[in-house]
Parts: sequence; structure tokens; C-alpha cells
Amino acid sequence: MRRSFALVVVFAMSAVALPTVAQEHSTLTPEVVISDGLPAAFPPAPYSPNAGADYPDEVFFGDMHVHTMLSADAGGAGATLLPDDAYRFAMGEEVVSTTGQRVQLSRPLDFFMLTEHSDGMGVILDILTGAPNILAEPIGAALHEAFNRGGTDAQEAVWEMIGLFSRGELPEALLYEPGNPAFDRVWNEIIDAAEQFYVPGQFSTFVAFEWTPFVNGNNLHRNVIFRDGADKVSQIAPFTTTPPVGSPNPRDLWAWMQTYEDDTGGQVLAVPHNGNLSNGIMFPLVDTFADNAPLDADYARLRQAWEPLYEVTQVKGDGEAHPLLSPDDAFADYETWDFGNLDMSEAKTPEMLPGEYARSGLQRGLLLERELGVNPFKFGLVGATDTHTGLATFDESNFFGKFVSYEPNPGRATHLSQANPDLGLERLGWTDAASGITAVWATENTREAIFDAMARREVYATTGPRIKVRLFGGWDYPADAAVSPDMVGTGYRGGVPMGGDLRPRPATASAPRFIASALRDPDGANLDRLQIIKGWVDAEGATREQVYDVAWSDGRVPDAQGALPPVGSTVDLSGPTWTNTIGAVELAVVWQDPDFDPALPAFYYARVIEIPTPRWTAYDAVAFDLDLPEDIPLITQERAYTSPIWYTPSK
Repeated sequence: MRRSFALVVVFAMSAVALPTVAQEHSTLTPEVVISDGLPAAFPPAPYSPNAGADYPDEVFFGDMHVHTMLSADAGGAGATLLPDDAYRFAMGEEVVSTTGQRVQLSRPLDFFMLTEHSDGMGVILDILTGAPNILAEPIGAALHEAFNRGGTDAQEAVWEMIGLFSRGELPEALLYEPGNPAFDRVWNEIIDAAEQFYVPGQFSTFVAFEWTPFVNGNNLHRNVIFRDGADKVSQIAPFTTTPPVGSPNPRDLWAWMQTYEDDTGGQVLAVPHNGNLSNGIMFPLVDTFADNAPLDADYARLRQAWEPLYEVTQVKGDGEAHPLLSPDDAFADYETWDFGNLDMSEAKTPEMLPGEYARSGLQRGLLLERELGVNPFKFGLVGATDTHTGLATFDESNFFGKFVSYEPNPGRATHLSQANPDLGLERLGWTDAASGITAVWATENTREAIFDAMARREVYATTGPRIKVRLFGGWDYPADAAVSPDMVGTGYRGGVPMGGDLRPRPATASAPRFIASALRDPDGANLDRLQIIKGWVDAEGATREQVYDVAWSDGRVPDAQGALPPVGSTVDLSGPTWTNTIGAVELAVVWQDPDFDPALPAFYYARVIEIPTPRWTAYDAVAFDLDLPEDIPLITQERAYTSPIWYTPSK
């Protein structure tokens, strides 16, 4: 305990007469004595509850995955917005979209990053303008014509280009690499824009890029994010996937990241995304790039070190869980994309699913840790839009699509977005999700503080609403900690926040306790329920999971099987609108695992579910006076996912 001291002032005065007021300062000689013999009532610690507190007390919301015209698949599809437009939009300014529509966020974002594709960086401008080296290639000339026609022709050409790239059939003339003047110029423009719009304390920007490897059309993309500014990042060029300069192997990306840190003294991390389009190889049990040999400890160590986060929700579907993997989870089937891989060249099979979803990936991480001694899939959860319009919109009522052809228009929900007739696969526009954004608990709105929070996984994902969520894990939290005025301080002092590892179990503790708290978006919908998702590996080495409803609204009573009745719905599709006459503004609880086995490794994360609200398709139906097919969902229940807290048995 900190020792407190008092200043005791002893005045040496004449015993005969007191000095006059005018003489006081000249005749009173103060003697300062430090004493620790204080009355028992004197505070033993600082009176101010905030003195000395160094834990993150602010939450910041941002988008970690945005493309502008500078990405080939965005500019090729008709996008005309550039980094300046994207940054101004994220900061809350009204802009005019590529299709000429005025658009603005309801509230500015706190942080933002552009993640232009590194492969072919700079090539789109040459394709559009018809540079001689592009037109000399038949495929380049065809893309030039299709992109300049715009509309459906441009969108189809984008998918054709993606397919060629994934199969390694894109001509070398279109595979721009570092050293190419167009490549280097665009990279410098990206750095300059991030520096120009960085306002420490108000709006944090990050230099970033997307590394885009395909394995036979299977998605293994990563967003690479730097903590540093132009002085360090300008010393390197982005890593690509095309040999011999680049590589599609994640190990080679991690080696490149290590070289960057060694050469510049900077810091960098990578964020995988869309495992639902990887056809089973996002969270593998074998090394796809080493003839499917078993993963080794080196792979596990490197992946954990360089990839502390996973993008769990975005426009191309939600990747938390799948109903076939989690049949007892009533909320597992949310914005599910399970038709095939990214370019739709291979259909999905049930056997692929465990290697695709965050929850099963976390379970596989526990399984591999038993074998390798290191957990390769120890990641926190973030969300993003992955927009290719330059517009980071994530609210259902303000959804501007992923590509220009899906900016608001009457036909976007029923438009055929992607198809493979040979496999009987097709995807319509309504399957695009409005997700999502990332929330970060940090000490201040700066690059350094936000990056550091990401590195320690003190982050969470939402599908769009700015829900405020806390999760702490410890062993002896008091039962009323969740409603205490000092809930946050109690959480940090007695345990760890989301993204952390539970401290060793005291001999007196029977099971871990968790403080979970959720506050609705002040401009959004009330909350239905707060859940804890537990995953573990049992004594036989099988992966297991359990979903616990730990707090809920409206005084509902679980049935005999423990299932909580639905919250109901206030959605009026004629508006569309809803009311907050059901649900709760805030949910908070201290929950103790009733099924804890100290011998078994486990993870825990919180999931917050909102009451039903209109989906973007419902807003389209009203705005364009549409009678949409019955199989198109018009109502959603948005949500937030915290990063996990892990428990490891003592050895």
C-alpha cells in the first residue's frame, strides 16, 4: 500500500505577544516536518479515484478495411473516389458517391485505414487510360474496354480478372511489382494521404495494404497494418503474392514483416479475413504450402506473433459461427456465405467448415496447442466493411454496397452478383452484409495507442452499431462488480480484459468469474441479450462449445431446457422502423462458469445481440417501392463479439 505523508507546520512564536497581521510573514518562521504518524481516518491512498489509473478508459470505433479507385477491383468496377474522398467521408463530411448520390455518416469514425491491394498496385490507372504495355496484351485490352464501358460489363470483368489472378493466368504485364513507377507512385500517395489526414487525439489514420493470396481460388487475404508514419513506412514497398518478388505463403509474409521491423525499428501486424471463402484453409491443421505436412511449432509461434486479430464480420458475410458447426446456437446462422470459395470455382462441402469460422478456429487453436505447445489461432475479433467504393458505410439504413454497381438502386438486391453455372452456384446482391466496424479500448486516440490495443487484442467487432462492451476475467470478482461504479477498475485490478490470459488459478478458486457489460449504441436499438461463448477441448481431445445466456431484457424466464424465449419484435416494415419499447439499454453481470474443469483448456468471449431491426433490404423496399421475393430477409438482429479470454491449465 502506498504510504501517505502530511506536512505538519510548527510555528516558532514569542511567548510574550502575538505578531500583528502586518508582521506575520516576517516573524513566523515555518518549520516543515514530515510525519507518517497519521490519524486512522486519513486516506491511505490518493483521494482521487483516477490518480494513478493507467488502464484504457476510452473506446474508439473505426474501419480497418477500405478500398478506393486505387485498387484494381474497385477502380475497374467503376469507383472514382480517391483516398482524400474516403478520409473526408470517414471524418464525417458529406461526399458525392461515384454514382452521384450524396452520402454522409451519422457520426464520424475515430480511426480509419485504407487497405489497397498490393498486387497490381497502380495497374488500374494504366488499364483505364490504355497504357501501351496494357493494350499490347489481349487480356489487358479486353479489360480496358470492359472497365471503360462501366456498369455490369465492368463488374463482370472484375470477377474475370480475379479468376485469372487466382489461377495464375493474369499476364505478367498486369502484375505490377515494387520498382514499377506506377506501383511506387501509388504507394507514396497512400502514405502521404494517411499523414495528411492524421489528427492525433481526434482522428487516427494508419498506413496499410491488403496482401491477397489465392490458393486455387481460396481466400487467404491479410490486411497489413503499420504502427508507424512515413519516416519508417516509406523505406519499404508492400509485399505482393507473385514470385519471385512476392509469395502467396503466409510464412513469407511473416518473414517480410520481421525484416521490416528489423530494418526500420517499426511495428506491423496482419489481420486475416473471410475464412468463409477459404474452403477450409484459413485455420488449417496442415500446411497447405508444404504438401499438407502437419503444422509445426514454428508456424504456430509465427502466426500467433504476427496475426493477433481476425476480421470476423464484413460485407462478404459473417464469420463467427456456422449453424452446421453450432446446431444448438440459435444465433449461429447470421449473414452466412457458404456457397464456395472467393471466385466460386469450387463448391463448399461440410468438411471445409471447421477451417473457416472464428469459433472453430479458436477451438482448433486449443487443439494444436496441446500438440505444439503454442496456439497458432490465438486471435482477437475485429470487424470492417471491405468496401470497394471508398465509402465506409455500415449502418443498415445507410448501406452503399461493396462495389459501385451496388450503390443504392432498385435492382441491387435481386441482381446476380456471382455465378458458376457448371457447379450450379449463384449469389444475388441481397447476400451482401452491411457489416461492420472495430471497437478498440485505448488510452487515447493516437496511432500508437490504438495499434497497441490491437496488438494486445483489447478490441471487439460489431456488425455496425456502436455498442459499448466490456469483458473481464478473473477468479474472485465480487457478485456486484458489474454494477459497481468502479466496475472497470475492479476488472483490471482483479483480472484481465478481453484478449488476455486468465491468471493462474488460486487454490481457493473453484471456477473463473467474468464481468460482462454492454451498453446500447446511443443512436441505435436496445439489447436483447448478453451471452458468454465458451469453447474447450475435452479429456478425449474433442473440441466442444457452449453458449450461455447470462443477462437479458424484459424479465423473460428460460424454459425447462434452459432456452430463453425470443425478445419479440417491434419492426414496422412499412417505414421501415422499430421502437425501443422492448429490450434493455444496458446489460451487465458477473458470471461464473458452472461447468469448469481446471484440467481442460478453454476460451470465453461475449456476444451481444440487439432486438430486431430492419435490414438494408427493407430500407431498399421502401425507398424504391419494391416487392422483394419472400426469401430475401428484411429483418436482422445486429450484434457485437468481444475478443476471447483464454484459460490454460497449470503445468
